[in-house]
Amino acid sequence: MKNLLVKLIGFYVNSISLLASEKGAKLALRIFATPRKGEPNDRQKQFLSAAEQIPIYCQDRTLMTYHWPGEKEKILLAHGWESNAARWRPFIEILLDMKYEVIAIDAPAHGQSDGRTFNAILYAACLEEAVKSFSPEVLVGHSVGGMASIFLIHNHGKQSIKKIAMLGAPAHFAGVLDRYISLMGYNGRTATAIENLIQKEFGHEPAYFSAAEFSKTIDVKGLVIHDKNDRIIPYEDALLFESHYQSSRLITTEGLGHGLKDQRVYDEILEFIQT
Repeated sequence: MKNLLVKLIGFYVNSISLLASEKGAKLALRIFATPRKGEPNDRQKQFLSAAEQIPIYCQDRTLMTYHWPGEKEKILLAHGWESNAARWRPFIEILLDMKYEVIAIDAPAHGQSDGRTFNAILYAACLEEAVKSFSPEVLVGHSVGGMASIFLIHNHGKQSIKKIAMLGAPAHFAGVLDRYISLMGYNGRTATAIENLIQKEFGHEPAYFSAAEFSKTIDVKGLVIHDKNDRIIPYEDALLFESHYQSSRLITTEGLGHGLKDQRVYDEILEFIQT
């Protein structure tokens, strides 16, 4: 039933594009950029309530950050698509036990942050505001949070950041977009219109927004963790980072999927932070 609904939406957008290609493209991009979930549940809210909740501001949006004080380095945690800051709970508990200072952020249109739509460029700008506010030394990003971390350094400079750990991060926006177009069943006319609209609104074609390419010029020490059987972001993306991001190291897992919520992953990140 879910797949049928997706295809029906794709057919509807294709029909609009047949008559007005830019209108169809705008609808397709709005669907693409609108998260369907990401609100914290009661248990997650209870966990986050123990932190100091500090709002920050980015492009007319109020974003929620969560701060746990500590004696060691400051770690900034950036979650991925349709998630929120509480996804880091197991890792946050480990970090707090080890006396690290922790900051977690709800991305735009996620958790307790404002907004209805979301993209990695906006996320990078919001991460910049978090970096300005808290001056973290380490940035850990899951999925699009990892991509936005690279966009942050590329677009806004490294500032206080000395290390970046990326978990299951997409290496290029074009791949994410292609998978969305395929999922929805958009035809060639609609796909071209989407690409043209991105060029018009963001000043570059989709292929330009490549975290792997951007990482070539980044001298911040990096850690890339990716599962071989990740069904959301292909393992090939991790190999692209390995070949482009010269200051990084790749850790490959098996059986952990895209979420990578596992003690082995946390141990690797901790070792990376400590060395």
